[in-house]
Amino acid sequence: MPDQTAEPAPPTIPGFETFPNPDGISANFQPSGDTATATQAFFSPLGTNTRTCQTCHQPAAGWTITPALAQKAFQATSGTAPLFSPVDGAVCPDADVSTYSKRLQAYRLVLQKGLIRIFIKLPDAPTLEFSIVGVQDPYGCNTNSAFGLSSFGPSALTQGTVSVYRRPLPTTNLPFLTSLMWDGREPSLQSQAIDAALIHLQAGAPPTPAQVDQIVAFETGLFSAQESGAGTGPLTESGALGGPRALAEQPFSVGVNDPLGGNPTGAPFDPDAMTLYSAWEDLGSSATEAQATVARGEKLFNERPVTIIGVPGLNDKPGLATVKGSCTTCHDTPNVGNHSVPLPLNIGVVAPSATGLDTTGLPVFTIRCDAGPLAGQVFQVTDPGKALVSGQCADIGKTKGPILRNLAARAPYFHNGAAPALSHVVDFYNTRFEMHLTDAEKSDLVAFLKSL
Repeated sequence: MPDQTAEPAPPTIPGFETFPNPDGISANFQPSGDTATATQAFFSPLGTNTRTCQTCHQPAAGWTITPALAQKAFQATSGTAPLFSPVDGAVCPDADVSTYSKRLQAYRLVLQKGLIRIFIKLPDAPTLEFSIVGVQDPYGCNTNSAFGLSSFGPSALTQGTVSVYRRPLPTTNLPFLTSLMWDGREPSLQSQAIDAALIHLQAGAPPTPAQVDQIVAFETGLFSAQESGAGTGPLTESGALGGPRALAEQPFSVGVNDPLGGNPTGAPFDPDAMTLYSAWEDLGSSATEAQATVARGEKLFNERPVTIIGVPGLNDKPGLATVKGSCTTCHDTPNVGNHSVPLPLNIGVVAPSATGLDTTGLPVFTIRCDAGPLAGQVFQVTDPGKALVSGQCADIGKTKGPILRNLAARAPYFHNGAAPALSHVVDFYNTRFEMHLTDAEKSDLVAFLKSL
């Protein structure tokens, strides 16, 4: 499979295709069969910078972009592939890209962490409840009035555009989504396709309705998951339900298994939301050690008690200052792992010194709340999250919890790429929520996550 970051798309995206990764083999599955790329708008350069949707959404990388693929494209083209468009591939559009070494610096966030620049114009007062009173930006993009904030500071009106750096979300498994984009700013897949063409592909006009329909049809007909584990072998053996074929058959409705009463059927929350490998648990001594490890990890994910405190978006709701739950309290969609209703949260990943995470290279914003119930409070974050869209202090640092399938194909993790590997993700949660996991339990959880 050629990489669209540096080469044209192949003639066909097969109905079933596998890709190796360090933890085994991932797979992409289209129940409707092969897709011809020549007539599919997802693979067409709809703008002026020769990019396509596939530029940042690679089949081999779980339909996102990884540092490894970005580095490969950089080496193959000396940093001139479509991915490396200054509009969002660089740390700022005015970054110097005149030489090879300067391009390495300009594109370092996509090369090192798979991050692209997301730039959002702040709402105007009175919608905007906060002031940005300080910015530490290693690239000067937020303090450049041409691309960033036109006004900010302790005594100034906050106006203009904020640049943050985020991982492109996968364009697969979309039938399970309840919120679009990390900050939930897009109301539909159609609007997302239009905005992506206008912003990231720098199109002079929106794609046609037919092109939008093509893109959405392709995305919603695509399922991806880990198909085989490095130690377990096929993740469909002995009754297991791994891989994308089973995922495509997974029932889903908005609110399903919601622990906060959002299930329209009224059915109670079942903490055993992940049942992909319960058959391996039932094998007992007949299971291989690798299978038993994954099954133990799934059981921990479902059942390990977690005391959830200090999470805006959850613990600030009436009666929920402390929530006794498990991983599936927030990752409740059965066998998928996102939240089945929109529930943006701030779990602490945006903290400039988040424990165990690599937040180097990210800007730091000092934000003062001027209105609303949080007036007078000051926050320091590397990404204001949903607050950039809503203007509300209560949304500072909030992002959605993404779908957890096909994780092994798409490191690094979290919206800002701050966790280089799944072991870092588990370490972060273990510390943040005082889970007191043993080393063996951590290994089991990581093995399960790698098998999704």
